[in-house]
Amino acid sequence: MRLPYVDPAVIESTATGNATAIVERVRQCRHPRPLQPLDLALLHSPPFADGWNSFIGTVRSSLTLTDDIREIAICRVAITNGAWYEWGHHAPLAAASGLTEDGMRTLALEQLPRDSAQIGLTEKQLAVARYTDAMTAQVTVPDDLFVKLKSFFSDQEVVEITGTVAAYNCVSRFLVALDVGERNGPKPF
Repeated sequence: MRLPYVDPAVIESTATGNATAIVERVRQCRHPRPLQPLDLALLHSPPFADGWNSFIGTVRSSLTLTDDIREIAICRVAITNGAWYEWGHHAPLAAASGLTEDGMRTLALEQLPRDSAQIGLTEKQLAVARYTDAMTAQVTVPDDLFVKLKSFFSDQEVVEITGTVAAYNCVSRFLVALDVGERNGPKPF
């Protein structure tokens, strides 16, 4: 990491009550796991860490998207941006959501295949992956990709997919810029 990781005990022993409460909220988000390298980077600014965890926590756990759709979007952002720390955390969640080995191999490709035959993703899942790639790499989404996505999802789901892609582009850029987890850079697999 390009900055030293924060020692939460130092924050808790030297900070005002608000910073201590923030560290505790971050711990509760991770429970039963310990604080992660991302948390230890974010806690350089407790108010930023607090807002981050609230926003990203909502994206992860309060939307109507199915687990496979959410994790496909997050994994494609990670691949496109070279955020291997993010991939390492979300690829197992994608697999657990029911994606096949072929589907996981497809998600890990730098470029999605043009032909959708035997890639391990449904047309609906592939639409999410392609939409994510366009949002992440070009920002502007071509009309045909949007129409394809919209053919599978409600307006609410389109907003949630778009918000998830946007949120995890934020996450990946933070991770890569600071090299959180020391696993970013060239593709490790």
